[in-house]
Amino acid sequence: MTELQGQAALVTGGGGGIGRAICRRLAAAGARIIITYSRDQGKARAAADALAGGDHLIIHAPVDDSEAQVRLAAAIAEKYGRLDILVNNAGISKAVPHADLAGLDDETIDQIFRVNWRGAFASIRALQPLLAEGAGGVVINITSIAGRTGVGSNVAYCASKAAMDSMTRSLARALAPRIRVLSVSPGWVNGEYAQRMPRALIAEQEDKTPLGRIAEADDVAEAVFAAVTHLRFSTGDIIPVDGGRPLG
Repeated sequence: MTELQGQAALVTGGGGGIGRAICRRLAAAGARIIITYSRDQGKARAAADALAGGDHLIIHAPVDDSEAQVRLAAAIAEKYGRLDILVNNAGISKAVPHADLAGLDDETIDQIFRVNWRGAFASIRALQPLLAEGAGGVVINITSIAGRTGVGSNVAYCASKAAMDSMTRSLARALAPRIRVLSVSPGWVNGEYAQRMPRALIAEQEDKTPLGRIAEADDVAEAVFAAVTHLRFSTGDIIPVDGGRPLG
């Protein structure tokens, strides 16, 4: 498939499970992929080496370092002269029971919001000029149903994802018509985090999900691809990838 032939797509945190799947899907459609990483260069390199096509790039650019985002924008402009797709996928969390208020300390709260919300905003802010060129680009924020259900790894994580969805709506209005902004909002995803959880917990989630399973990373990647290539008259929307879990 060549729907994205010649386009440049940045996936923050592209070395992780969901990020790798998104990179694979966009590269398979012809896009040149930029993968950013914060700590693990090896994972980013392995993800890039496995992609279809060529002319891909990995670059160290932690999303919570605003100056690094400015340097990233300059590097993309120099190498590709364009940016068509930005996927804000980088994110962090930590398991803290919601009732354990003392367990959710200020440092953890600040770190979650610094990476999940401020990092996504900083990326958009730095890359807006590139995304606004030519026919215009699209931003996809990877959020979570935790942002609307309030059920997730901790209270701050849920709040950070709700904040990202709010940002999606605000910036969809502010950056239109040159840039579309959407959220792709998964439920449980069968990745590294889920695989660390007790099997009984995952089975419970599957039983409560109308479609009978939790998502795979490829389900999220397909939603990103559809948002970029098929939902061209959509902006400011929150696209669920949850198998109907809130209905269970």
